Amino acid sequence: MDIREILSKCDHTLLSQTATWEDIKTVCDDGIKYATASVCIPASYVKEAKAYVTDKVKICTVIGFPNGYSTTRVKVFETEDAIKNGADEIDMVINIGLLKDKRYDEVSDEIKRIKNACADKILKVITETCLLTKEEKIKMCEIVSRSGADYIKTSTGFSTAGATKEDVSLFREHIAEGVKIKAAGGISSLEDAEEFIKLGAARLGTSRIVKILKAEKNIQGY
Repeated sequence: MDIREILSKCDHTLLSQTATWEDIKTVCDDGIKYATASVCIPASYVKEAKAYVTDKVKICTVIGFPNGYSTTRVKVFETEDAIKNGADEIDMVINIGLLKDKRYDEVSDEIKRIKNACADKILKVITETCLLTKEEKIKMCEIVSRSGADYIKTSTGFSTAGATKEDVSLFREHIAEGVKIKAAGGISSLEDAEEFIKLGAARLGTSRIVKILKAEKNIQGY
């Protein structure tokens, strides 16, 4: 698989609590240079980052991150604020407790309200698969498929594990046509990235692919 195809599916990510503006600028510069799908950064940097990159790369940010248990009202406000500041894409974390309580209508309603706040912007729904049973993962495929969201996403990268190939395959089997998959967390090599894409992931949440290219400048022209 051509490296440019892999990069075009990467949300080049920096969500560390210690990230500085200089760190964010570096991520933005890398996103532009390597033509990634987006750069995924903390909400507090969205406005500055959007002004810095203009339209050279998409700006993605996270909502209810990483635990997902903020109230829906807070998540909607976060989303509206991020969009106002220039975010092109939103990655939200579901309320995992509500899912485990089988309060499915509330989980669905929250996603729908956040999608409404996104307007025409892309919404990705983070399910945190490492904390879910197989049945809960399948249920989230059903909920996301009916919600109007654009993507179902495996992980925050801040919990006990990240994306697995088994979960991407499970998502592909159970999501509705038109809903895409984002694999995130633990994607550490070009081989990993390529395999996740072949399994059905349309996006990858990772910082490591760009880091590999920066370290090995002889890879296909980089």
